[in-house]
Amino acid sequence: MTIKQIKEMVNGSAYDFLRTNPHLKNRIIFLTLGGSYSYGTNIETSDVDIRGCALNSPSDLIGLTAFEQVVHVQTDTTIYAFNKLIKLLLNCNPNTIEMLGCKPEHYFLLTETGKMMIENRKLFLSQRAVHSFGGYATQQLRRLENALARDRMAQKRREEHIRNSMESAVHSFKSRYTAFDKGSFILYTDESPREDLEREIFADISLKKFPVRDFNSMMNDLVNVLSNYEKLNHRNHKKDDNHLNKHAMHLIRLYLMCLDILEKEDIITYRGNDLDLLMRIRHGEYQKEDGTYRQEFFDMVNAFEDRLTYAKKNTALPLHPDMKRVEEFVMEVNRRALDVSD
Repeated sequence: MTIKQIKEMVNGSAYDFLRTNPHLKNRIIFLTLGGSYSYGTNIETSDVDIRGCALNSPSDLIGLTAFEQVVHVQTDTTIYAFNKLIKLLLNCNPNTIEMLGCKPEHYFLLTETGKMMIENRKLFLSQRAVHSFGGYATQQLRRLENALARDRMAQKRREEHIRNSMESAVHSFKSRYTAFDKGSFILYTDESPREDLEREIFADISLKKFPVRDFNSMMNDLVNVLSNYEKLNHRNHKKDDNHLNKHAMHLIRLYLMCLDILEKEDIITYRGNDLDLLMRIRHGEYQKEDGTYRQEFFDMVNAFEDRLTYAKKNTALPLHPDMKRVEEFVMEVNRRALDVSD
């Protein structure tokens, strides 16, 4: 589908809610593409995602209502309230920060206030991008590894793979739970007494005066890792391979976008210079016949991770956004919002 066709579709009856919903009509400041079409990685079967931002109403700002977003499932459309979007942008949330870096022709509606927001996009850039984009990239990598381990590996090798993922979770405990230094948490695999398992993951845990709520959270983290591997179902291998390659592609795309933020201090949503690489990944060039991935792909991931570590240490971006400047910007926009008639 061409951009012209998408624009005509958005102007059609299926999207009338954009013009009739009381939170949206007369208050939308920009509409743009999301997902594969915004990156340039769309294929024939790709869905069209529409994203945007609407000004808060006077009742949101000085009254009792609390509009945050409108999600229209039938058309894959999400429109964020301005104040809600600002909070997400301040954390460099990948799904929202990319809305400010689309190609000019990908904005189907752009008011003067919307232009002001796009022009001030660098207000929201900070080193927080490392954690937000890095977190999303880790999720993509885990999905990829989980699927491969779940369906392509022998049981004892799969168990080792699950343990490695759990080890990553345990490693994060040190930064997330302040009392974790009062004990130890060791994971390992050994022969299993269960008839259905050759080997199994065991844990040696030694904790003293440890908060029970934190312990419960830690256990939930590990249970979630295990659950992700054990959600077995009937598989359509061709469909699943397509999904795996899509996850692999988005993993690399997230690294590239984060590096743009840290190195170029800008948001570049459309991946024109990277499309050859991204589409080769999406079309399965890095996947072997047995469904696993060539070492070349994981070497690429490791290289991007090293580059991200270097970029974090050398970026000129601040640790956090300049909240005073952001607040001044938000106040200016919300003053305009109070003047918009319903």
